[in-house]
Amino acid sequence: MSDRAKTVLLHGGLLALLFALQFMLPAYHHGNLARVMVLASYAIGFNVLFGYTGLLSLGHAMFFAAGMYGMGLAVQVFDAAPALALVAGAGAGLVVSGVVGMLALRTAGVAFMIVTLMFAQAGYLTILYFGSYTRGDEGFVIQQAQRILWGIDLSDPTNRYFAAFALFASCLLITLWLVRAPFGKVLIAIRENEERAMMLGYDVFAHKLAAVIVSGTIAAMAGAVYGLLFGYVGASFASVQYSIFPLLWVLLGGAGTILGPFIGTLFMFYLIDLSSGITTAYMLVAGVALVALTLFAPQGLAGAVRKRIWRGLP
Repeated sequence: MSDRAKTVLLHGGLLALLFALQFMLPAYHHGNLARVMVLASYAIGFNVLFGYTGLLSLGHAMFFAAGMYGMGLAVQVFDAAPALALVAGAGAGLVVSGVVGMLALRTAGVAFMIVTLMFAQAGYLTILYFGSYTRGDEGFVIQQAQRILWGIDLSDPTNRYFAAFALFASCLLITLWLVRAPFGKVLIAIRENEERAMMLGYDVFAHKLAAVIVSGTIAAMAGAVYGLLFGYVGASFASVQYSIFPLLWVLLGGAGTILGPFIGTLFMFYLIDLSSGITTAYMLVAGVALVALTLFAPQGLAGAVRKRIWRGLP
């Protein structure tokens, strides 16, 4: 079987399984998987920048929050329809990522990490400062009547699941196409050897900026959909914690792999969920698992499969 056929079978099989699980899962896991798919879409956006371009951002929460607040404020303040609010959320992420990319890409390495972290903290403090609109740490609830998209009530568990599935499937397939396109190949070349890519005549800055914008827009769309599906917008989603989460998910699943973000998000979500039912020190359990994976699967779970079983795994 060719690599192309394997790729179609693997990714198509995952999407078919997720579609079928809607009709099989009990209510608790049904809701969890919808949440995982949205958060995995956020991780997919982060993976475009970190896994495929080699740029480590510690400020991705600002993009997630930009999409969430762009959507939430459009609904809450301007009484926009959900479809228009989602466009506003994605647009907010596109603008923020473009501005941040133009400035942050003037640095490199550790400096890039610090600058993105500083931007994210500035965004978090801005949300708190304009608390009269954003409600600060308290956040605000999006009412059920405001979550009806084209006549579909997104507060209904079945509709919410399919909306989360549609987002995840779109992000997965777009990213799969992107990394196999010439643009994606250039990003990988920049990750592997930026100087050589520059020597070959590629505009490295333009490609890196495009990667930041694509990554930030996907993250923003995930944030907008998360707020709309689960009916809450709050400053906690702009905190440092939500910049660290996608990094952990991608490292666990396998940076630079298409399925890695989903695998890492699913693994970490249920690891914390199960361990929190046993002990209050559930983050210690998560930490031990992270150390073990770092020692025995340093390239992540999907990365280990690529290394040992299928070297052509995208």
